[in-house]
Amino acid sequence: MMKILFANKFFYLNGGSETVFFQERNFLLDQGHYVVDFSMQHPNNLPSSYSDYFIQNIDYRNCISRRFKAIQNTFKASKNFIQNNEAIKKIGLIVNAEHPQVAHIHNIYHQITPAIIPVLKNGGVKVILTLHDYKLICPSYSMLCSGQICNRCEGRYFYHAVHNKCQNRSWLRSVLLSAEAYWHKWAKSYDGVDLFLAPSKFMAEIIAQYRIDADKIVVLHNGIDSSKFVRSDVDKNYILYFGRISEEKGVETLIKAYKILDTKMPLKIVGTGPIKEQLHRQYPEIEFFGYKTGNELVTLVAEASFCVVPSEWYENCSMTVLESMAFGKPVIGARTGGIPEQIDDGRSGFLFEMGNVEDLAEKMRILIDERCLRNSMGKAAREILETKYSLSNHCDQLLRIYNGLISTI
Repeated sequence: MMKILFANKFFYLNGGSETVFFQERNFLLDQGHYVVDFSMQHPNNLPSSYSDYFIQNIDYRNCISRRFKAIQNTFKASKNFIQNNEAIKKIGLIVNAEHPQVAHIHNIYHQITPAIIPVLKNGGVKVILTLHDYKLICPSYSMLCSGQICNRCEGRYFYHAVHNKCQNRSWLRSVLLSAEAYWHKWAKSYDGVDLFLAPSKFMAEIIAQYRIDADKIVVLHNGIDSSKFVRSDVDKNYILYFGRISEEKGVETLIKAYKILDTKMPLKIVGTGPIKEQLHRQYPEIEFFGYKTGNELVTLVAEASFCVVPSEWYENCSMTVLESMAFGKPVIGARTGGIPEQIDDGRSGFLFEMGNVEDLAEKMRILIDERCLRNSMGKAAREILETKYSLSNHCDQLLRIYNGLISTI
């Protein structure tokens, strides 16, 4: 049996990275391995035997929005944002007490901070980091600047983030993110990572191009437990988007393409985000359902004719695409990031040129008009999911990766 330390700043389902985190953690526990948790205190946390080691809760969004009440607080918050001494101390305690063989790090930025990596390395622990975003080459994670894809920082020229106020158009936030990136590059925090896991070939290639040696990166696609999803033959004649409603998700491009079609098939938009109300006011004829989860979301996806993922940024390995495939739904996705690796164009769905309203409308029209094609593509999508993106395959590969590292200790 192995002993694996799992580190993530949220210990509850807060987003896609936490979905992956808990799927892997639960698989290891089910297989009888020892899992040591390291995270941050929060009222929504799931139970953990190691919660006494968790660092205190930190919410920088509220802190920064108040612009800090005093210079002393500003300095302290900024310092912890880059290097959290409590996390450094507690990770040292847990390594000395539990002696994990491998530490698998997920989302640790800002609260736990990459400063724990050298501590793990000095403790003789092999370190794996899953790349959920582009943080290593872009201080603001997304490789976006003013709504456009941007690669100016190139994993080293982080001052561009300040110049362009990349983080929420805030100079203060952008300065902090830039300083954080420079600090960890200078401190060589990431040098202690033995292996980086990239959920898409696209991400592996772009990270290798700008920051990390390719031989330290392994592609491990996100997995999904297909046994929890039943392929649906129900088709209630509507188009579905579900996910975050923000500029980089391309929701307005989808709406514009839909309006070109002048079809009677409804477009349903599920989710919330910073531009939801703006789009709702601008397009009152579109059905906005707000945030849905559980059985409500399951029903909406299971009964859709097809789903659209119109992203306008470098999506990694979209869980929205995988969940749609799990229900046997064809997906129309933007040709960007890792999406082309997930959709077999013409077989399980269609790809369209990112941001191209006419191209998207054309692909949507085909599926609107051809119900039999929707059915055959949905079957193909489910088959691809089971062979390439099943959670069991993902976790089997992960175990081989762990064993390979442990054998070198």
